[in-house]
Amino acid sequence: MDHQNRKPSTAQTARPDAGDVLGTYLRAQATAFLRAMRLHAENAGSGAAADAAEGGEAARSLRGAARRIGGSLATFRVVTESSWADALRTELVWLSSTLAHEHAYAARLSRLMDALHRLSGSPELPAPRGSAGALTVGSARAGALLERQLTLSRTRAHSATLQALGSSRFHAVADAVAVLASEVPLDAVAARGRVSEVLAPLAAVAETRLSAAVAALPPVDGAHPYNAAHDGLWHEVRRLLRVHRYAREAMGEDVTRPAAAGEALDRHRDAAEAANASATAARTPRIAPATAYALGVLHADQRHEVEAARLEFRHLWLPEPAVTPR
Repeated sequence: MDHQNRKPSTAQTARPDAGDVLGTYLRAQATAFLRAMRLHAENAGSGAAADAAEGGEAARSLRGAARRIGGSLATFRVVTESSWADALRTELVWLSSTLAHEHAYAARLSRLMDALHRLSGSPELPAPRGSAGALTVGSARAGALLERQLTLSRTRAHSATLQALGSSRFHAVADAVAVLASEVPLDAVAARGRVSEVLAPLAAVAETRLSAAVAALPPVDGAHPYNAAHDGLWHEVRRLLRVHRYAREAMGEDVTRPAAAGEALDRHRDAAEAANASATAARTPRIAPATAYALGVLHADQRHEVEAARLEFRHLWLPEPAVTPR
């Protein structure tokens, strides 16, 4: 039998190279980006609650696709045309950050209002004075103060979002993503390599950076839940975990564990920012002592939520210490 004329097996010919795998993922995310952009544009001008909800979901999908494209371009930069990847990633970071602000302020206000309701035991805010189960005057005023401050911030963020989405800069980003949906600029050499030899080592670098950031976290002992000095370290872990997750996602791997750990760090971020908002409100000049007290209780409650999220992340992400047999 002539071995030289033997044809490669189907498994050999069907095995995708690094460029195929990365290109498929990036094109899928670009398509998701364009779909979300269209849905957001269709619902942006409507005042109906259902349309507003769909517009908010479209904005979240738009941010998610932008983050996935940007994260993948950062991790697998050498597999693409580097100058193109750097330029597009910079613009996607700008877009994602701009779109995130309005949602963040709305979610923060909702979180703080829910916490005030829970802490006061009242189902509504504000409640009429003298009614059964009414909030204390301090809690009611604290809620009104937070609502004024965060609604103003959200309105400004909404205006900034509309301005960004109508800018030539955004349209240039949309055009670049539209091109990406059909053609991914790849490095001719690196893209022909095997996934295990090209993409996997690059994903391992992202995982190593994450592991180093996790190792640098201070211990969680529950003794100092009000200390916000370490929040930045945890926010960096959240960012690196997201990059790690997208790298594994691009290679078609299971991301259930990093997704669950990421949700815990999302709650950590939300609680930390809510605590900062209550502390900022407490520094408002000439507020009543009862209002300041309510804001202080709210701040402490959110710092405990921070601590709970840290413990949850460690439980999900770090292996339990082995029990040494006696």
